[in-house]
Amino acid sequence: MAAVNYNREEELKAFDDSKSGVKGLIDAGVAKKLPKIFIRPADELAKEFDMHKTTNLQIPVIDISDIEGSDAREKVVNEIRTASLEWGFFHVVNHGIPLNVLDEMIDAVHRFHDQDSEMKKSLYDRKNHVRFDSNYDLYSTKSASWRDTLTMYMLVSYPLGPNEIPTVCRATTLEYLKHVSNLGNTLFKLLSEALGLKHNRLNDLECGRDCAFLCHYYPACPEPELTLGAARHADPTFLTVLLQDQLGGLQVMHKNQWVDVQPISGALVVNIGILLQMISNDKFKSVDHRVVANHVGPRISVACFFAGVVAPPKPYGPIEEFISEENPPKYKDFLVTDYFAKFFARALDKSRLDEYNL
Repeated sequence: MAAVNYNREEELKAFDDSKSGVKGLIDAGVAKKLPKIFIRPADELAKEFDMHKTTNLQIPVIDISDIEGSDAREKVVNEIRTASLEWGFFHVVNHGIPLNVLDEMIDAVHRFHDQDSEMKKSLYDRKNHVRFDSNYDLYSTKSASWRDTLTMYMLVSYPLGPNEIPTVCRATTLEYLKHVSNLGNTLFKLLSEALGLKHNRLNDLECGRDCAFLCHYYPACPEPELTLGAARHADPTFLTVLLQDQLGGLQVMHKNQWVDVQPISGALVVNIGILLQMISNDKFKSVDHRVVANHVGPRISVACFFAGVVAPPKPYGPIEEFISEENPPKYKDFLVTDYFAKFFARALDKSRLDEYNL
């Protein structure tokens, strides 16, 4: 009888109205068992048993400490090209961001999410440039993901004042953003060369101008086999630089199997986004990935999504160097804002490129 009376919409609204996220469920002592809104559909769970299991494969690890000498730079560019073609993901080590800055950023995200819920509720919103929420696609997904997020949009057209960043993580966030922005600039140069372009081509296109900065908190889960920390998806930006703690949970789809991205101390995870796939005319492709839930937690990750020019409108499309009579454009021109509007109007695992195909 309970199953007949179950009202998913009411449970979603009650969860949303609490403004406390997944951690709020745990703090309230109601998450001894997984609430139904987080349980994946039966057919989806059944497919897990048919999927190839994770293996001892690992995404490439690329040392970018020595990129000034021509021979050393060529080696790094070749490694990035191979990793981007074969995986769409790679680790970067010796990237110039001090280990203490990485550790402090992880600690700052802990501090934000661990503070009193009333402090976070003041930021609970689904539209503001700085916001706390859980599942942007809460009402469109078949099952909610077991995670809370602090989101900050860093847009040139809408500068974010330092005082808009929560006090508990402000200084650390600003320091980390300074470093990761510089790293993004370097990575776009290396990726330009890996694509056979002039080294400043992607930066000249302002692929890294605006960014979204997401600080994820994945609490320990009572029934991790029934849910996910993040559903299968590809990132809707040009490039992602991810800092993750040592718990792990990120998986990449590679040759029809899920491969664990094992944490490496001091390393950052880099992956190709959908928009880079589009402007490279499929030379580099964005790869599906997800985050599994875990009995152990919380897991912390910090993602910097380089989004190009969000505003004022700037058209992007396949770069002319990749277009010829033998290789016509595969995608329509697009505006980043239009692409994002379509992306955020649907569930995370429904983000695809079909409507942009030519």
